[in-house]
Amino acid sequence: MSDNIRAILKNLMEKKCSMDDAIQGLQGDAYLDFNIAKHDISRSKRSGFDEVIFCEGKDESHIIDIISQLIDNKKNVVGTRASEHLLEKIESKFVKIKVNPLSRTFQLIHDVNPKLNKQLGICCAGTADISVAEEAADIAEFYGIDVNRYYDIGVAGLHRLLDQLDNLRQNDCLIVIAGMEGALPSVIGGLVAMPIIAVPTSVGYGSHLGGITPLFAMLNTCSEGITVVNIDNGFGAACAAKRILSHTG
Repeated sequence: MSDNIRAILKNLMEKKCSMDDAIQGLQGDAYLDFNIAKHDISRSKRSGFDEVIFCEGKDESHIIDIISQLIDNKKNVVGTRASEHLLEKIESKFVKIKVNPLSRTFQLIHDVNPKLNKQLGICCAGTADISVAEEAADIAEFYGIDVNRYYDIGVAGLHRLLDQLDNLRQNDCLIVIAGMEGALPSVIGGLVAMPIIAVPTSVGYGSHLGGITPLFAMLNTCSEGITVVNIDNGFGAACAAKRILSHTG
């Protein structure tokens, strides 16, 4: 990293690059070294995304330490897949952090992401899918996207979906979440024109195979142009929506 900084400063002194190019180059290699983690604080400059703490599999004390370091450095704090116990610890230790037990996320915003002035509809087939939907909603709202929620509109009661059809068409993009047989994205895809991001969930009975069945159904949809993310990946769906909405007029 130090060699790169020297090279950038040398080029600036020799007028081989502009001040803006030098600043961009210096920011491109920035990360905070916490020993247990190297938090990529320049990611937002490169791709528009903050690095997010994925909590599953991490020691709770390590997560608390990372959060403390980020707060000390006045950086945004965003985490997903936090256990109920971890969220309770975070809420008691960091009073300014917003936690959502339903989505298993937490966040503290220091640098507010600019508003995209786009409407994202988040649809889920059943109430059992709401935790994945809320993860998507929390991340999308963090990135400055207005979210409209349409919950429990699965194909087993098609009239509930049709009642919302005019509202769905007011959005610039849709995230459609379903377990069981995963039919909802295909049905909605045949009724609307905007981009659709499909999310299979691990909700369902035996041959549902923990989300494999709806994943395959969404990958094999007859509705053209639907994007599919991994099982229960509300976070990934929200990030895909941000990429789409950031580059549409």
